[in-house]
Amino acid sequence: MSSFLSSFVGGLVRLRRGPWEMLATILIALGVVMLMQPLFLWAYTWSFVVTLVGTVMFIITSHFPE
Repeated sequence: MSSFLSSFVGGLVRLRRGPWEMLATILIALGVVMLMQPLFLWAYTWSFVVTLVGTVMFIITSHFPE
């Protein structure tokens, strides 16, 4: 587990595509979950922004080197 974490953080620091796309995908999924949950108004309010940031991040990081 620690080798995965260290390679993930190393990929983020070196601006590699894989870790940044994974982070963007997690943000998109988090935004969708925030949109569909019925309990917290603040989560629903920020869901569009989180999804948008994840989508823009995914578009930008798709141009990073592997």
